[in-house]
Amino acid sequence: MKLWPLVLVSLLTLAGCAQNTTRQDTASTKAAEVNVELGIAYMQQGNKAVALEKLKRALEQDPGLPQAHTAIAVLYESLIEYDLAEKHFKKALQLDPKNSSAHNNFGGYLCRRGNYTEAVSHFEQSAANPLYDRPEQALTNAALCVARDGQREQAEVYLRQALQRNPLYPVALLNMAKMSLENENYLSARAYLQRFQEVSRHTAESLAIGIETETELGDKDAVASYKLLLKNNFPTSPQAERLIPQSSKNSSSRN
Repeated sequence: MKLWPLVLVSLLTLAGCAQNTTRQDTASTKAAEVNVELGIAYMQQGNKAVALEKLKRALEQDPGLPQAHTAIAVLYESLIEYDLAEKHFKKALQLDPKNSSAHNNFGGYLCRRGNYTEAVSHFEQSAANPLYDRPEQALTNAALCVARDGQREQAEVYLRQALQRNPLYPVALLNMAKMSLENENYLSARAYLQRFQEVSRHTAESLAIGIETETELGDKDAVASYKLLLKNNFPTSPQAERLIPQSSKNSSSRN
């Protein structure tokens, strides 16, 4: 059976970069925070040049603003400026060691760079903060990171921890469905996929999981339903290319 690769989820949780600290608000700090928000917005729009300008301005206005360092670190990584990215991640955590967003984003950076052990340490620190409102995300990131390192059993542990924190977190539910399918636990895969469907719209990936799971369980009606959704909603996806016969797709296009 073809194994489903675990893919690291996006770690650009930049809207959560700003966390409460004990720093006193000043006019320059408030101006810097506005520029951080603008920089993040431009980054999310793909306008990296203007984003960089805004974030540099924020650091000029307040060099001690942790979220400015975190945001510009994420931007520098996307610009393949790894030394600058790491410098600013570390500065953000030096300024605010309990900043969970900074730990989460730095963990993502380290995992993508292949430093799995240190990455997981930052994910764990992020999730351990009782004031952090997204511990399930950090734990899921830890799961996907150790999965990259071949630690599948530990990945499942982290995913279960994520679902203990938030039973409705769709990324963790979908990845538990994947892992259950890979482990040939088809009823479990079905159950996790059903829970995923209750909280999220289908993706090409989730539909493919449904097709493979129900094929193994022998539910032809469910397989047909998943295939129809995949063909209609994601006709050019790799999953459709792999799982839907070419003749079926040609017939649909003629109609």
